[in-house]
Amino acid sequence: MPATPAPSARSGRPSGPRPHDSYDAVIVGGGHNGLVAAAYLARAGRSVLVLERLDHTGGAAVSTRPFAGVDARLSRYSYLVSLLPRKIVRDLDLDFRVRGRTISSYTPVERDGHPTGLLVGGGERRTREAFERLTGSGREYEAWQRFYGMTGHVAERVFPTLTEPLPTRDDLRRRVDDEEAWRILFEEPIGAAVESTFTDDLVRGVVLTDALIGTFADAHDPSLRQNRCFLYHVIGGGTGAWDVPVGGMGALTDALAAAARDAGAVIATGHEVRRIATDGRSAEITFRTADTEGTVAARHVLVNASPQELATLTGDEPPAPAEGAQLKVNMLLKRLPRLRDASVDPHEAFAGTFHIAEGYDQLAASYAQAASGTLPEAPPSEIYCHSLTDPTILGPDLVERGYQTLTLFGLHAPARLFEADNDGVREELLKSTLAQLDAHLAEPLADCLATDADGRPCIEARTPLDLERDLGLPGGNIFHRDLAWPYAREDVGRWGVETRHANVLLCGAGAVRGGGVSGVPGHNAAMAVLGE
Repeated sequence: MPATPAPSARSGRPSGPRPHDSYDAVIVGGGHNGLVAAAYLARAGRSVLVLERLDHTGGAAVSTRPFAGVDARLSRYSYLVSLLPRKIVRDLDLDFRVRGRTISSYTPVERDGHPTGLLVGGGERRTREAFERLTGSGREYEAWQRFYGMTGHVAERVFPTLTEPLPTRDDLRRRVDDEEAWRILFEEPIGAAVESTFTDDLVRGVVLTDALIGTFADAHDPSLRQNRCFLYHVIGGGTGAWDVPVGGMGALTDALAAAARDAGAVIATGHEVRRIATDGRSAEITFRTADTEGTVAARHVLVNASPQELATLTGDEPPAPAEGAQLKVNMLLKRLPRLRDASVDPHEAFAGTFHIAEGYDQLAASYAQAASGTLPEAPPSEIYCHSLTDPTILGPDLVERGYQTLTLFGLHAPARLFEADNDGVREELLKSTLAQLDAHLAEPLADCLATDADGRPCIEARTPLDLERDLGLPGGNIFHRDLAWPYAREDVGRWGVETRHANVLLCGAGAVRGGGVSGVPGHNAAMAVLGE
């Protein structure tokens, strides 16, 4: 029988299926992609049930208050928005906004014994002057303009295709309509273009970082996984801009959950799916709660989980293991630290992406060390301050007192390094990562950290193994597996969400064109169900 939402579904309290319920669609997992799919299908008149293992929706796209007694609501895991199409926001009438960052990045460095750095943003003139101060000429800035003019052209052509049926490789190539850009991004390791385009080691490193976020690879990796990562980091919104979610990342998933419920979807938290049995036309989903077990029937099942979890649920052969490679650190500060480079205001330096130990040669050395099984001697990371762009995540008292957040994302920290002693290695890596930051500060970061109600410093760190335990991310991989090219292959269907079971779709980050906070797999899985 068709489902109607229980009264508690609209109030936000846990609700669940009644015995023997049958739905048009059951969605496994209440992360942002699952909620996007639920909202689209419910608005199309389909009966929809979302089954979420945790006691809340949102997955990795959540806001929490991690520090006891402190009114700071941080984007705990995912933290910036670029790949979310405005189409999804409009289609679902979401009460959700983003704000742009006036500064793109700041990268400190010491040259000739003096602290300096590269500030990108604040207008063309300021950026050009920053390049000239660092490199001694305008050549690198001109190369920068040409290179990102090229990626901007590709972004304009590729981003709109993410919510369309998959183009073929040839169709996408024709759409890009730039053979040099296609070669640089799609055919040869991105390191070749970085080295032939730029000469300054620091500039090269800043460019390369977009190829390494959540991706453990060398600039010249023949697999081109670094190219796929780079592509997704420069096409967002058709511009490549990375924006700040107003109210924190949880504001997006809260809006999505509200849109799904308002359209009639039932969202059941605390319901862990254990098995999916299907004949390709109908399916039976077995779940358990803290108190009981149950089953529901569905015409379609959309799995907002990893390909590994999908295989476990359906009894299929699992794909190759995935591995994450990042350290995520959240902090609350009493004030931003002063910089050794006194020419830059910390309020500008931390407003964009603050690159640490991310020179080109440093990134190569860190990768080689991690690949050999040791922690990088100079762990690379990037930092930004959400509250400079969006102070709403802090309570009024904290804003008045000048408190600020810091989010740090460390690179080249593969899960394998933590397997023997996750807690010990986490502490060691955190210490050495912050030491790299301190080398560019005029005062220790520890002196700026706020304390919680119990007097403990407001800082928390998460390794890939922590993310696997807390969120079910395979190997802690934030993309669920290596990112895929955004075009069709023989083993994928029309929308890139299809599986070998005709009525079971993959709507999580592991789908083709998944990864990041985008909602694209959720949208595409809903379109596949609706036959569009």
